[in-house]
Amino acid sequence: MSSENPISQTNPRKRPITEVDKPTTVICTVVAIDHTNLHYRVCSVCEKTLPETPLNPNPTPTPTLNPSSSLPICRYCNFNNAFNPLSSGSKRLFRVLMSVATDTKVFVVVMFDRAAKVLFGCSADDFFDFAKIHPFAAVNAGKILEGEMLRVTLSKPKNGNAQHLRVASVVPLSSSFQPAIVSLRELYQVRGRS
Repeated sequence: MSSENPISQTNPRKRPITEVDKPTTVICTVVAIDHTNLHYRVCSVCEKTLPETPLNPNPTPTPTLNPSSSLPICRYCNFNNAFNPLSSGSKRLFRVLMSVATDTKVFVVVMFDRAAKVLFGCSADDFFDFAKIHPFAAVNAGKILEGEMLRVTLSKPKNGNAQHLRVASVVPLSSSFQPAIVSLRELYQVRGRS
């Protein structure tokens, strides 16, 4: 083995996690969650990303704003749906930056909607609505999930510009695990949906 190649050919376990070509499953612990930006807005029809705030803060309706809600609408869907303009709405999806620790290192991963719903126990829209009424819900959700042992499958990002590994799937390992929204409802003494 040459000195130029530090990766062991006989022991693939010594290969750094960030250089994984295929999805890899690891056991890890949640160290921290970035609670400042847990979600992003997408078109409810095609799921293309939309700006979080309207492009024109002017209260008068423009072609890129839905006049009933002053929220951005999808230019793609509205362009292709000339018979029913302003028909596409928006929704929120989770995008959670999370620091995790394995037995060998601590690193940041990004967890998108499908995986995040497992830990949060609700949709991003439901969590956003809950957090509007309870302003510290995002901070408390991070505290609730800190220390949770998880089995996660990590994959390389699909976007070449992305800088963090993606969580493709997540399984909480604690038999007493309950999603963050359940714990938050108990904390704030709020009844959940049936």
